[in-house]
Amino acid sequence: MSIETDIEDDTIEQANPCTGIDLMIVPKEHDLGGFTVRRALPSAKRRMVGPWIFFDHMGPAVFEPGQGVDVRPHPHINLATVTYLFEGEMLHRDSLGNELTITPGAINLMVAGKGIVHSERQREEIKAANNVLDGLQLWLALPEADEETDPAFHHYGREQIPSVDVDGVPVRVLIGSAYGVQSPVRTFAQTLYVEAALKAGQRLTLPDGADERALYVVQGRLKAMDSVIDQHSMAVLHKGHTVTVDAMEDTQLALIGGEALGQRHIWWNFVSSRKERIEQAKTNWKNGAFPKVPGDEVEFIPLPER
Repeated sequence: MSIETDIEDDTIEQANPCTGIDLMIVPKEHDLGGFTVRRALPSAKRRMVGPWIFFDHMGPAVFEPGQGVDVRPHPHINLATVTYLFEGEMLHRDSLGNELTITPGAINLMVAGKGIVHSERQREEIKAANNVLDGLQLWLALPEADEETDPAFHHYGREQIPSVDVDGVPVRVLIGSAYGVQSPVRTFAQTLYVEAALKAGQRLTLPDGADERALYVVQGRLKAMDSVIDQHSMAVLHKGHTVTVDAMEDTQLALIGGEALGQRHIWWNFVSSRKERIEQAKTNWKNGAFPKVPGDEVEFIPLPER
């Protein structure tokens, strides 16, 4: 099933909860067989936040021996994926020949451009014992001028991501610029992705330089003015408002944002400014015209029937 046809059932929205917050999105949980995913974007009332068009919180999932994540090879076009783990590890393989394990705190940026195929699995030695996986899977729409760029893969280790102390709150600037520091992660448009960990009672003023912003509570509970942002909820922030949050308990948050890129179409794993480009990608995948993933050539995810 495509994201387009499933979008109405994926979220519950509550409009205008307080000044500074435009929309609260409470993703529904989807059990994928011992593996829970919460999809905040796209939602029925908010398709994108800046260039971000897809936001999944995967887990926390606890796997018994012999179990784990095995996402078979599948294609993408006209977007870039960002994988970030809080706990556990995943094995990335793609049609460019890259094979790399991502671990907590690192960033995997895969630029699909004119087309790429990848798989996301766990190594057999990891699946041999009890293991945990918790992280975010995000997609960035590319500016129209970059949609058909050559595919690429960039890995940034945990030690490459800048950290800063903001009034006692540890903050990591994963993508973009905030609090006086700049991330080395490649961007195609103005993009913001920040992570922070607040102890109960701490306060943090969020960076407000981005055109559009949204705040997701990974763990814990926040208060913003007269609104409470519960765990696993996303608050879309009002443009131009300075927002300060107070931690009602120990809280981990993710802030995303950036410049608006205009309308994008999304169907299954394909994102584009042009509907006809998505139709072409559907035909190409069905006909086997995408490249194979070295080391993972046998299995693949078929094109959805609708």
